Amino acid sequence: MNSFNILPAYSDLKQALQQKIDNKTKPLGALGRLEEIALQVGQIQQTDAPVINQPSLVVFAGDHGIAKHGLVNAFPQAVTHQMVLNFLGKGAAVNVFARQHRMNLYVVDAGVNHDFGSLDGLVDAKIGFGTRNYLEEPAMTEAQCNEAIEKGAAFVRELHAKGCNLVAFGEMGIGNTASASLIMSCLLNLPVDACVGRGAGTDDELLAQKKAHLQKAKAKYDLGSDQPWEILQTFGGFELAMITGGILAAAEARMVVLVDGFIVTAALLAAQALYPTVLDYCLFAHLSDEQGHRKMLDYLGAKPLLSLGMRLGEGTGAAMAFPLVQSAINFLNEMASFESAQVSKSQ
Repeated sequence: MNSFNILPAYSDLKQALQQKIDNKTKPLGALGRLEEIALQVGQIQQTDAPVINQPSLVVFAGDHGIAKHGLVNAFPQAVTHQMVLNFLGKGAAVNVFARQHRMNLYVVDAGVNHDFGSLDGLVDAKIGFGTRNYLEEPAMTEAQCNEAIEKGAAFVRELHAKGCNLVAFGEMGIGNTASASLIMSCLLNLPVDACVGRGAGTDDELLAQKKAHLQKAKAKYDLGSDQPWEILQTFGGFELAMITGGILAAAEARMVVLVDGFIVTAALLAAQALYPTVLDYCLFAHLSDEQGHRKMLDYLGAKPLLSLGMRLGEGTGAAMAFPLVQSAINFLNEMASFESAQVSKSQ
């Protein structure tokens, strides 16, 4: 079992931070959510002058045994490795947005069913060539799940050692919305029907088939919401487990965690089930158009920064939300106070 030491983010700086925010040349609360972001990031970094250094977006890619035969997926499994090559070629949506917003982008092979050899820009953390089919047996062994969690954590620790203090997570893996739906269903004690969405291009017929297979998979195992690691091992993917480990390591290092959509939030659900204080470090980028995501956010008491009808994955929502975080930091550090600008306060 992996172990992390995650302290509460909130500190005795809260009052000083709030006073600094309130003394900017604006009515109280006039910058809305930006004020909340500035307050949270200041407490995470334990300073009233927070900064964002080396903002990074890590895309973990992995394949799922259940997707080999098209049981829950409209696109063939080969799309996973094809999209990894697209990321490396800088042609995907996440490349565009990360480049636009000057985020460092990393692509990690967590367990794609393809032999990439040695490719420039690809981080090789492969656990195996895809997980097993959880309709037949748990997706991962306990050792594989622990290794994936540790590899995700180790990569984030490396980023932190290089000076990164904000990390966002993305994913690529045909079939991983199915895994996320099962993780959500188990951890939130919800029926599978309430969690399953269309994923990538699923029509009505395939959606019905997807639900039936996932209900069958859930019924095969006797798992309760108090068994997050076992749930992750049984239904997760290597990429999901690495994201879980990455989130926990980031919180342990007092980094800001920018949470993407449905898949990444499922990984977070597993993390917070054992380490509730991890939520202190999380900013939620957007509301995904996957039907289960709103339920996840409601359960976590989270308020997404954006709602654009997006459901692409890859970390695209996090990349789009990052400029809002930077704007919150900038106003806190650069905006004049009433005193410095010699502007009268309200009576």
